[in-house]
Amino acid sequence: MLPLLEGLFNGISIGSVLLISALGLAIVFGLMGVINLAHGELMMLGAYTTYVVQNVFKPLGSPWFELYILFAVPMAFLIAGLVGLLLERGVIRFLYGRPLETLLATWGVSLILQQFVRSVNTLLAISLIVFSLLFFGGLWVLRRGAEWDRIKNWAIAALLLLSVAISTVLGKLLSSNTALAKPWFSARNVDVTAPAWLRGGFPIGSFQVPYTRLFIIFLTVLCLLATYWFLNRSHWGLRIRSVTQNRQMSACLGIPTATVDALTFALGSGLAGIAGCAISLLGSVGPNTGQNYIIDTFMVVVVGGVGNLLGTIIAALAIGTINYLIGSGTFALISSSAPSLQPITDLFNFFATTSMAKVLVFALIIAFLQVKPAGIFAPKGRTAEI
Repeated sequence: MLPLLEGLFNGISIGSVLLISALGLAIVFGLMGVINLAHGELMMLGAYTTYVVQNVFKPLGSPWFELYILFAVPMAFLIAGLVGLLLERGVIRFLYGRPLETLLATWGVSLILQQFVRSVNTLLAISLIVFSLLFFGGLWVLRRGAEWDRIKNWAIAALLLLSVAISTVLGKLLSSNTALAKPWFSARNVDVTAPAWLRGGFPIGSFQVPYTRLFIIFLTVLCLLATYWFLNRSHWGLRIRSVTQNRQMSACLGIPTATVDALTFALGSGLAGIAGCAISLLGSVGPNTGQNYIIDTFMVVVVGGVGNLLGTIIAALAIGTINYLIGSGTFALISSSAPSLQPITDLFNFFATTSMAKVLVFALIIAFLQVKPAGIFAPKGRTAEI
């Protein structure tokens, strides 16, 4: 009984991480029909934000360091949300209704973000800040002129070339300073230390319940309640649900659908950042951290039903729990107590590793989708019309 209890608890905690990440993906996919392959990298940015906040609080001493996680969660949401907003405004809004191009574009963005984390240093940060100030500041000034519509294309091209040239020259001039050129993170993994009040656990028989996993479950419930309140009780949540159900009618009623798209993508990206904060407490963080979760997250969305909150909850907890129970050998241990179930025990022993458990879970998902191709709950909105 205790191995099953331990397996269920660990599986639910893993499913909780998948649920936070899948919440954002389900909202974005359900509203806009966008397959965002950079979603895992948004989780990775949330994890690195937690690492940075930890290092900022560490020199402040014990009382402040114990509270850093309470600042890291909103910061991870904010940073990932802002990056998601830039991604939607700069790339995705030009590719709506073109799923293949969106797929390739977001895959390219995911590679860029991975390499950015490996290479980012003070020199690169200064160059990017200078470029942004020159380019976007110049656009803001020129847009206020009466001739903007006539010179728009030429002005954007000239500003882009000028901003790139100035930031590049500045970077070359500062490149002799080795301290500025030192990478912040590099390709190596970094470790996030949990506060003292999240270390250890309390025993239930011979099973130790970790405080860290309890915190992740609590964080998931909090995100779930906040997302439900926002979508069902807030003014903008009503607009999001309206656009999800009927985009054309919503636009006719004066709802700014482009703003709704941007807000929805930022919300989904912010939830991915919180998921990254959660996974940083479970292990080391690296540039490829998001890739370990992105496939499972997409499977949660597909099985639950695109854009459906209840289906996402059920699918995330089911996939996370089953994956852990198979991969940890818990199912094999339970079935071994009955000699008549020896063939089933041998089957579970064969899949009793993390990678092989994923294979069996994916096979079960494929079989499930043959019966219910739309997932547990059928999708609504634009994805239902494609």
